[in-house]
Amino acid sequence: MPKDPLPVHKIYDVLSRKQQGQSVRQIAKGLGLGRSTVQDYLSRAKAAGIDAPEQLPKTDTEAHKALFKDRATPRPMPDLATIHVERRAKGVTLQLLHDEYLKKNPGGYGYTQFCEHYRRFKRSLKRSMRQTHIAGEKLFLDFAGPKVPVIAIGEASIYVAVLGASSYTFACATPDQTTQSWVEGTTKAFEFIGGAPEIVVPDCPKAVVTNACKYDPVINRSVADMATHYGCSVIPARPGRPQDKAKVEVGVQVVERWILARLRNRSFMTLAELNDAIGELVGELNARPFKRLPGSRVELFETLDVPALKPLPAQRYEYANWKDNLTVSTDYHVALHLGERRYHYYSVPHALVGRKVNLRYTRALVEIFDGRKLVATHVRDDTPGKPSTEAKHMPKAHQRFLDWTPRRIRSDAGCIGPSCRALVDCILESKRHPEQGYRSCLGILRLRKIYGDERLEAACARALHCDLIYYRSVKSILEKKLDQVPLPDQAELFIPVPNSHIRGASYYQ
Repeated sequence: MPKDPLPVHKIYDVLSRKQQGQSVRQIAKGLGLGRSTVQDYLSRAKAAGIDAPEQLPKTDTEAHKALFKDRATPRPMPDLATIHVERRAKGVTLQLLHDEYLKKNPGGYGYTQFCEHYRRFKRSLKRSMRQTHIAGEKLFLDFAGPKVPVIAIGEASIYVAVLGASSYTFACATPDQTTQSWVEGTTKAFEFIGGAPEIVVPDCPKAVVTNACKYDPVINRSVADMATHYGCSVIPARPGRPQDKAKVEVGVQVVERWILARLRNRSFMTLAELNDAIGELVGELNARPFKRLPGSRVELFETLDVPALKPLPAQRYEYANWKDNLTVSTDYHVALHLGERRYHYYSVPHALVGRKVNLRYTRALVEIFDGRKLVATHVRDDTPGKPSTEAKHMPKAHQRFLDWTPRRIRSDAGCIGPSCRALVDCILESKRHPEQGYRSCLGILRLRKIYGDERLEAACARALHCDLIYYRSVKSILEKKLDQVPLPDQAELFIPVPNSHIRGASYYQ
């Protein structure tokens, strides 16, 4: 038997061309074969009683047995299903697998026929199995289409993650499909597989990709932050190209049929109750044997992916939001918006006044960065209007700073009138650190440019009388022209000293 017998379709072509009347030379030239090879196969077909191509057996093994009866026993076929699985391991090539095949079968097929058999085997598989995935390299992410009713929250979305090499599948329920749900779902997937892949491949929703450019997508800052924590990269699928994440497309379909279909008639009170039910079915799904390949998802996962995955960091990633390009105010604080016109203020080193900084905040911490340098860390506080100030962020010459700046503010207020001076004194004295009152005082003093000194003085008098020592109160009085309305009893109006706006016991008698 020749070193590499022709596949049955080649032999069929030789016999077909001979039946059409072509010469040995023409057949050899047309099929790219040697004339001696063509002559040998024609002679063997005639000796075997095969006069027409239709009489040729359908498979390689049977055809070779019929044509080479006088030769050695047909060569053993490689275990193609096992070879297909082994190919997914990192660094494993067909050449290596052929060498291992020959060690077990010294008289086996040569490399050319070995590859040809493997290519035909791959063509016999489903399209979704044609891709070659390296162990531990990629984790594909997506949300399933159907949602599951949950009494506590309305509807839950189903997050799905699939490893490329083993098809090992993870699924969990999330309250929505926001950036936070994407990040927390991915974090749970990493913990489920016990490691981190080299690459995560999500879809291109706004929650993950800020700008879904085909060539240079911009990843959401919080998603990129999570990827950095686990040492992996985020490479989203191209917009409108589901084939880039075919693994998870199939995984989503399997989850919908194997898990969601089984839960369709059950009622769930909470998200945790739904996740418990999903977790049980995910375990059963991964343990199911493959139909065309040996083993199951969990067996391939333990064999291929587990050795290749990177270890998880010691601390679990905590979801964080970012606020970029915040300007440091003159009181060396930046404002974190709490919603509905509510803010909390966090201090930074005073040298950064006027600079643009980036703010990263979790449920527990607030971190402030100057570029990539961490310049301040605070315990998160959602009390509206209250500042979080660290003494080390204040100027070194703090006493001189206090002596000069309050004196200047008081002096400017005194030039407007005694009521304005008294209001400024009350604001500065009411703060733990006078610098925290600078913003309000400067705002009040700047109102003179719009309304003039006389109206501002009258507005300050009314604010003191009504015990409203705030910038917003003075501004509102001027906007509504209440400064031009006489006070109820001008004779009782007096200019208080600092802290005299606090009512005493006699007020309530």
